[in-house]
Amino acid sequence: MEQHTTSKEKILKKVRQALIFKQKTRYANIDLDSNIYVQPPQEELVVETFAKNLIELRGQFVFCSNKFDCIDKLITLLELKKWKHLFCWEEEIQTMLKDTGINFTDRSGNIEKVQAGITSCEALIARTGSVLVSSKKNSRVLTIFPPEHIVIAYSSQIVMEIKDGIQVLKNRYGKNIPSMISFISGPSRTSDIEKTLVIGAHGPKELFVFVIDDMKHE
Repeated sequence: MEQHTTSKEKILKKVRQALIFKQKTRYANIDLDSNIYVQPPQEELVVETFAKNLIELRGQFVFCSNKFDCIDKLITLLELKKWKHLFCWEEEIQTMLKDTGINFTDRSGNIEKVQAGITSCEALIARTGSVLVSSKKNSRVLTIFPPEHIVIAYSSQIVMEIKDGIQVLKNRYGKNIPSMISFISGPSRTSDIEKTLVIGAHGPKELFVFVIDDMKHE
């Protein structure tokens, strides 16, 4: 009785043959490690590169000389914006806010009232001006849902390339990589509707990144 070979069987047969009879790669000498980007000027600090690229993405960069300076500038922002419903779920930042009397909410049941969410991050990517966040360190909700997003980070968290940010995650979590990894590049935006740029379409309409200087300077 004649057997009919299905399309799936044909594909699997080709895969098996390809695994058995391996061909030499045609492009063995391709350099996949060298950086394809134009490097910033040598005198430009990595924090300056991050700030420049974040601002180009319409993000707000706030440099803080220390934690006290960060709190002072954060209070100024809160008073300017008149936010009454600030949400924060990370213990380290909560402690900093409590010590200075800044009111915030950490109850998820009131999330519909949120005006601004405040989080930390895994790393800052200078090349793209992006903020790297994850589900293990940062709240999924507070990086997407609030109309305003405030990130508190340190200058030591700034790396040049995306691959460096991924390495930070590998060093920190090993094989237990977070289930959600996201690169936030400025406020949420879309040009899907009649090619008109809309800010805050799928997430925060403003992104503020407070960078506390914790690097030793000679």
